[in-house]
Amino acid sequence: MSDLKAAFEAAVANSKSLTERPDNATLLKLYALYKQGTAGDNTEKKPGFGDMVGRAKWDAWNGLKGTSNEDAMQQYIDLIGSLS
Repeated sequence: MSDLKAAFEAAVANSKSLTERPDNATLLKLYALYKQGTAGDNTEKKPGFGDMVGRAKWDAWNGLKGTSNEDAMQQYIDLIGSLS
């Protein structure tokens, strides 16, 4: 697990130095994988209709419910690797 955690933290650092900004769908996927990998299943209250960005993030994260932290971390690492 420690190797995965180190690779995940490196991928998070790499995400801040990507040469191109990913499209919104990819950014949502990264957000959801990060939240799932660090916090686990979404237990937060769904934002209201006035908060479009918050709802999109909530929906993306909630879509990963049941995914293990380790699996989410690995998917995040793979996705950042494909963007670098």
